[in-house]
Amino acid sequence: MSRICELTGKGRQVGNNVSHANNKTKRVFLPNLQNVTLMSDGLDRSFKFRVSTNGLRSVEHVGGLDNWLLKTADEKLSTTAVKVKRELKKKAAVAA
Repeated sequence: MSRICELTGKGRQVGNNVSHANNKTKRVFLPNLQNVTLMSDGLDRSFKFRVSTNGLRSVEHVGGLDNWLLKTADEKLSTTAVKVKRELKKKAAVAA
């Protein structure tokens, strides 16, 4: 399983450990990923995602999973999130 947020696309970052003697060694900064179940109001279903805590706060700030998926570009989303987004758009088109 890759360590990438399914909703924001946030992944690992590379940096240096710097010692007191200013020696630098490579290290990796991993995102804080959590397995969460998010409810879609438009589809009346819940979906499981692996989301960073920062991404979870962003989803709540925007107003829920549906609003987040509709405003986010497909390149940042995982394949499962893109499928949910497609379902949302299809249901909106049928309702309109």
